[in-house]
Amino acid sequence: MSVWRKNNSDQSAKKSWTLEEAKEKLSTYCAYQERCIWETRRKLYEKGIKEPESDELIEYLLEERFIDEERFSRSFSRGKFRLKKWGKGRIKQELKLRKISEEHIKMGLSEIDPEEYYDTLLSQTEKKWESTREPEIYKRKFKVTQYLMNKGFEIDLVKEAIEGLISGQSQ
Repeated sequence: MSVWRKNNSDQSAKKSWTLEEAKEKLSTYCAYQERCIWETRRKLYEKGIKEPESDELIEYLLEERFIDEERFSRSFSRGKFRLKKWGKGRIKQELKLRKISEEHIKMGLSEIDPEEYYDTLLSQTEKKWESTREPEIYKRKFKVTQYLMNKGFEIDLVKEAIEGLISGQSQ
């Protein structure tokens, strides 16, 4: 057994929070970045706080507006679209994973400008098309389509973008 493991075995377990400590730390956690109830519950569970205390803390954060599912959904949608270049399908899937309601998901997706969305799809299509080293056009189209669908773009828009790219190159 190494010296580190022997001396620090008690440090390997995560330290749990008291209720007052949790209130203060969660307020900071939620103020730093938009959070949803699901993420906050996960954090509470990591710190050893279970129901009914976790429900009480979540209620407090909701009342004080540290957590707002609609605000989270809008922020998440804008951020993942602009920074990670995700499509609406992927964003929707990730929001569902975080147990966000359909209504809030729709509000979040409404933050994405349709023109900006299509322009992003076109630039992602062009970028992937250029980086794909596949001589056969059919296989190349398949790889680019798979890539864009994994990013969450809709199949009809992807096909349209690829066809537009190919027809623009052949002229």
